[in-house]
Amino acid sequence: MTRAGQTLPEGPGRVTLWGIEIFLAVAEEGAMSAAARRLGVSPSAISQQLTGLETALGAILLDRSARPMGLTPAGAMFRRHAQTILNAEAEARADLAVADLSGLTTLRLGVIEDFDAEVTPRLLQALAGDLKGCRFLLETGASHRLLDQLEARALDVVVAADLGSEAADDGWREVHPLLAEPFVAVTPRGRGHEGLALIQYTARHLMGRQIAAHLAQQNLRLAHRYELDSYRAILSMVAAGEGWTILTPLALHHAASLQAAVDVSPLPFAPLERTLSLSARAGVLRDMPGQIAGRLRGLMAAHVVGPATAQYPWMKGALRVL
Repeated sequence: MTRAGQTLPEGPGRVTLWGIEIFLAVAEEGAMSAAARRLGVSPSAISQQLTGLETALGAILLDRSARPMGLTPAGAMFRRHAQTILNAEAEARADLAVADLSGLTTLRLGVIEDFDAEVTPRLLQALAGDLKGCRFLLETGASHRLLDQLEARALDVVVAADLGSEAADDGWREVHPLLAEPFVAVTPRGRGHEGLALIQYTARHLMGRQIAAHLAQQNLRLAHRYELDSYRAILSMVAAGEGWTILTPLALHHAASLQAAVDVSPLPFAPLERTLSLSARAGVLRDMPGQIAGRLRGLMAAHVVGPATAQYPWMKGALRVL
């Protein structure tokens, strides 16, 4: 390739999709180490790709002296183009997938962490059997973040909590309902919630905001000292008698060893539930999202609903496959 009669360098001097993806990850995370963890590579690989990208573009994109790392004016300009480039690449892959799903080489899945313990590994095993030549990329995270990545074509299929009033859906995605689950009260074994402070799930995530909004609707102002984003940390504190909490049955799977030290019961006020669904960009993967949703319903019935309702019979009807 030439520019004004000059030969441009090949190899590290080329702009690559991988380099663009790394640049966007660093821009979003604000640190090379965080981007490396997100992408599953070493910080040195991140640094090398960024240096190559800046060399190819002839511009400094990131202010490495800032904490968190910030964008230079050139970086802010390139970020808009970078996202457009990745979106176009994802759309091209999706178009090819529509032409022949049997030849699908990569499927990018986004799944909330609630399913890590039982459902997600079994789903991946089943999909690997169906799509022999396909590589699977899994990302876990908060529901709103996963759905944003689906809209930006960074993910192909997402399993997440429904956003309700927070959603801004203009018909760009197809939605397959999977599971309804009630919010439950988790208290120290034999103590109940009276006289204990509430250990809150963080309001930075959708579930925490749903709980906070429900309490406000009930005109309840519960004393609290802690607001955490870890199911296991919350349940450990409840088991130690530090307070009580409001979570969902799926959250209990993350700390099965602690269940003997806590009691699980219906909320001591008006009930609240959430629904989980599978989403994909409408019309892109043909009937594959529906097929994946069907597999998930079977897995949820066997590994979530069945065990939970056997242990807590009062959940029958409230915890259910949709």
